[in-house]
Amino acid sequence: MDEKRGDAAAWWATLPPAAGSAVMATGIVSVGLHLVGPEGLSVALLVLGGAAWLVLAAAFVFRLLRDRSRWEAEADTPPALTAVAATTVLGTRVCLLGSSGWRALAVAALVVAVLAWTVLLPHVVRHWARHGMPGAVFLVCVATQGLAVLGATLAAALPVTWLAWAALVCCGLGLALYVVAFRHFDLRQIATGAGDHWVAGGALAITALAGAKLLAVPAWHGTGLHAVLRPLTLAVLTLVLLWYLVLVLAELRWPRPRYDLRRWATVFPMGMTAAATLSTATAASVSWLRTPGQVLLWLAVAAWALTLIGLLRTLIRPHRADAAQPRG
Repeated sequence: MDEKRGDAAAWWATLPPAAGSAVMATGIVSVGLHLVGPEGLSVALLVLGGAAWLVLAAAFVFRLLRDRSRWEAEADTPPALTAVAATTVLGTRVCLLGSSGWRALAVAALVVAVLAWTVLLPHVVRHWARHGMPGAVFLVCVATQGLAVLGATLAAALPVTWLAWAALVCCGLGLALYVVAFRHFDLRQIATGAGDHWVAGGALAITALAGAKLLAVPAWHGTGLHAVLRPLTLAVLTLVLLWYLVLVLAELRWPRPRYDLRRWATVFPMGMTAAATLSTATAASVSWLRTPGQVLLWLAVAAWALTLIGLLRTLIRPHRADAAQPRG
């Protein structure tokens, strides 16, 4: 028993910030499933994602309080922003549960995400390399658009118009950060990346989702702002689908079948593309988008399941190796 506790403690202590992408992926697949109907499976993934978030939050706080040098080193890297993105994605799904109690929890998630974003984003941007960065560089956009998505979702549910305006500002800032991040991105990662190169498309996908959520704000229906947001959201979604096609073709041309933690950063954009397509179909009244959105969602579900199997195999393999070692 003590040995198992020691293994669990060692595993928990070595969790990298990039592990937050697993929570992001699980949360957005839960959102997508909610949009197409299997509510039981959606809620199960929400619970799983919430449990994983608590584990990672505990690791985050522990390092902040007890291992400050490590926390500061990790806070300088783009994967640190998965803490913000994961919180906003789970907060969005919690808000969709509908009751006032769950909406209060979603508001709390937004407050936590804003505080974390305020602290982490300057750290990350100050330590950017000039060129040749992996796909994780786009997390500056993803984290910012996550605030826009959760803010707009709450603005439509409560409803609170000033929160919708704040979400619109975040959406514009996130789009600007995408352009800046693209200048730092190494395009060769499309052929050589270990999974996080998909965030190049996922960052635009969450931008499209933010646009769809803003279109759903009741106070803006029939206004000039709504008329501008609709074509912009559809244009961004078109770019998202083109990115998706490019990334799939790259996977076929340069296969990378081995499991890597960064593969969760592949599942997240796949799920986000599906959620953005489904949400835009409703918000922009383009009903034919619902069918491709459903296809993309089930592809994301399959990718999530395969990546989970890969994770479990990596966790089990060391124990099998230890069991095979001769004793004494």
